[in-house]
Amino acid sequence: ENKGDNNFSFAGSVIPDPHIDLIEADKDLTADYPLDSEYIQLIHLKIRLLEDLHLEKFEKLISICLRQNLIDTMAPLKYLKNKEKIEELDFYDNRINHISKHINEFPNLKILDLSFNKIKHIKNLKNLENLENLYLVQNKIETIENLEKLIKLTSLELGGNKIKKISENLNYLTNLQELWLGKNRIYELENLDNLRNLKILSIQANRITKLKNLSKLINLEELYISNNGIETLEGLENCEKLTIIDITSNKIKKLSCLSHLINLTDLWCSYNYISDFKNVEQELQKLPNLECVYFEHNPLQTDNPTSYRRKLKIIIPQLKKIDATF
Repeated sequence: ENKGDNNFSFAGSVIPDPHIDLIEADKDLTADYPLDSEYIQLIHLKIRLLEDLHLEKFEKLISICLRQNLIDTMAPLKYLKNKEKIEELDFYDNRINHISKHINEFPNLKILDLSFNKIKHIKNLKNLENLENLYLVQNKIETIENLEKLIKLTSLELGGNKIKKISENLNYLTNLQELWLGKNRIYELENLDNLRNLKILSIQANRITKLKNLSKLINLEELYISNNGIETLEGLENCEKLTIIDITSNKIKKLSCLSHLINLTDLWCSYNYISDFKNVEQELQKLPNLECVYFEHNPLQTDNPTSYRRKLKIIIPQLKKIDATF
């Protein structure tokens, strides 16, 4: 017998203990919030029905966070009375399978997080011209679409979907500063030319074999391209503001197109085929801000296990960190 269990099991059925006060799941969760609350945060509470929260009674709301619940539709948002004041909607990790048309009724929304749901299509966002951050990580999205009106967007996260192509739809997002596309099925870097303000590009764990079409990204500071099939470092001639490059787990045999990147502080190259210290010296020695490199699991390291670190320090004296060791 389980002394801590308030239910009794009999012949495969569970009989609730009659002495327990049974509370309907959602209705009392907002009872303690003052009616003039600007922020509602109800996380990991097994909420199923948005309408049962009666959020319409809070007429000064700015932010609604309902992370890690069991909500499958956003439609009840239509009952909110102060849609023009709402700046943030967070439904991270629920069971939502489509973006409700009522999202379009929030003209001043700045942050929308629908990550870790079951969404297949990007839609119903055309009126969100003030949206700055859109998070759609880990859904079932196949196409980047219907983003052309989001002209103030600065951060777009689409990692962990089923996207095969960087679509022309991105050309409208000229204020975009961060683009996260990791863990998709993308074969080619394309349609990035208009993203002149982009500072971070992450396209890790895709199917990229060639670095190209980056020449217009003159403000790019961080490039994450690990776990692809890239054989040659190229196309970075105009990316002089780069501070971090992650090319871990590719097929690179020698360094190239790096010697002009005077702002580079971090170069992560583990799990490649780099073997030539002279090549490393030529590309990296004159980079004044380079502090951290990772070369573990390259022939450079595996063929020279005792002398590898010492050699790197000699040829790149400005280094402060080699393979996570100071």
